[in-house]
Amino acid sequence: MDIVKIILWVLQFGLGIGLIFLVLIHSGRGGGLSDMFGGGLGASAAGSTVMEKNLDRMTVVIALLFAFNTLVFALLFDA
Repeated sequence: MDIVKIILWVLQFGLGIGLIFLVLIHSGRGGGLSDMFGGGLGASAAGSTVMEKNLDRMTVVIALLFAFNTLVFALLFDA
């Protein structure tokens, strides 16, 4: 059972770091902190590109995997 715990912890850590990274590379949508630091300058010209849509899809998939892994933690290691 210890190897399963280690695998789930490593997976949770990797998914968490990946999710943070994917969220941070999204372009700002206006009005937030990204505009304060100059991130909103090209946001209106960029539009909704294929790369942005793929980034959105990857973020949703990683978030769902993170949530599923969290549920597995809760079910397997409920003490």
